[in-house]
Amino acid sequence: MHQPRTNKLRLVLADDHTMMRSGLRLLLEREPDFSVVGEASDGRQAIEILETQSVDVVVMDVAMPNLNGIEAARRITDAHPNTAIIILSMHSDESYVLRALNAGARGYLLKDSAESDLIAAVYAVSEGKAFFSPVISKLLVDDYVRQLRQRGVEDSYELLTPRERELLQLLAEGKTTKEVATLLNLSPYTVDTHRANLMRKVNLNSLPELILYAVRKGVIS
Repeated sequence: MHQPRTNKLRLVLADDHTMMRSGLRLLLEREPDFSVVGEASDGRQAIEILETQSVDVVVMDVAMPNLNGIEAARRITDAHPNTAIIILSMHSDESYVLRALNAGARGYLLKDSAESDLIAAVYAVSEGKAFFSPVISKLLVDDYVRQLRQRGVEDSYELLTPRERELLQLLAEGKTTKEVATLLNLSPYTVDTHRANLMRKVNLNSLPELILYAVRKGVIS
């Protein structure tokens, strides 16, 4: 249960289907902490809304005319790094999820589970955390286990030290280097060193890849 907020979260909905936007708006505005301040039918319109007012969270369809959700997410993240983005999609395969995260999205929901997951997703991303439809999380975990079996390789997670595992969770939850340093009582330089070792051991190159890895391992859901 969330504590009532002093300021409402300001949301924008972007989807080329009017019925979908209306349904999402009804769902979101039942929540006393949320206020839908704009609607867009394509990515370009969503960007224009953000140019005129401050927005906390954008909920955006991946497939829209004129400018798709992934490209719009990239532009919004560049111009408004404090605005969190949730991508709605029909696609559950990892390549789409990774593209969305690389574009700056913090949440990825399957359209058919949006009704049950959207409110929790908005709260999560507004706090800097990642959020995925439970179906996506389960697919990532199952796929990872299957790949390990097929290749007959040792699970790289077992190579991590307790400190690196702790760091993996904090980074995947959206904590900055400075926040991690404060939490663990370490210098930012030491945190960066641990992070570099962690990324090398599990063969990852970016924060979006690290987040997906953490989901696969059940470190975050």
